[in-house]
Amino acid sequence: MSAAALGSLPLRPSHPEDGGRGLLLALGAHALLIWALAVGVNWRSSSDDRVAEAELWALVPQAAAPRAAEPPPPPAAAVERPAPAPKADDRAAEMEAELAAQREKRRKDELRRQADEEAERQEARRKQLAAERREAEKRDAERKKLSEQKKTEREAKAEEARREQQRQENLRRLQGLAGASSTSGSPGAVGSAARSAGPSAGYAGRIMARIKPNITFTETLTQRQVAEVLVRCAPDGLIISRRIVKSSGNPAWDEAVLKAIDKTERLPRDTDGRVPAEIAMVFNSSE
Repeated sequence: MSAAALGSLPLRPSHPEDGGRGLLLALGAHALLIWALAVGVNWRSSSDDRVAEAELWALVPQAAAPRAAEPPPPPAAAVERPAPAPKADDRAAEMEAELAAQREKRRKDELRRQADEEAERQEARRKQLAAERREAEKRDAERKKLSEQKKTEREAKAEEARREQQRQENLRRLQGLAGASSTSGSPGAVGSAARSAGPSAGYAGRIMARIKPNITFTETLTQRQVAEVLVRCAPDGLIISRRIVKSSGNPAWDEAVLKAIDKTERLPRDTDGRVPAEIAMVFNSSE
């Protein structure tokens, strides 16, 4: 059947009931077309082979044109692949490393805490030792001070005893000058030895008569004041020193007596031309 004949055939059924027949006709037309194409391709292939055989005998061989280079395929787009999930062994190793790091951190923290506590204990011990040392030094200083006070008191008592002994000796000398017994005497007498070896009987009165006019005292006294003074003299009667051996209890009277002795400056000589080296004097405010 020719193509013209196929073209004259009705391809669309005029009525719905003619659909089956039209489908058969279409299938037949397609089969015929496929057969015609196959025959044409075979024929051309046979013709090309014969031409190639003829060209092999040509005088001038001709090289075939090179095949066009095919373009390289486009690079595949980079695709981000998800990170592979960690394996169970790797995860266990990571957990073990984390636990080890935590244990090491706790160990270091514990060592640091122990070191801090030890430093605090050492500091507390040092402060305690320093306090104990200061307390011991304080006790030693107090004991030393108490010992010095006792020593000073003993020395003061010894000095007081020595002065008392000297005062008693002076009183005995005064009693000897006045011609009194060992238990009585004139409170205004002066001297340094017994009558048998001492100054003349009137020498004490001459000394007191020289000093008493120089006493200047303006205060009003309610009771008698008695001061005992020891005077040291040069051989010519010049007063070298004087000091209170027993205070009257009134500093103003004691000072007035000392100033009077200083104002006198020199004591008179005895009848034999001598002046005792030490003379104990008693100054009574009521006389």
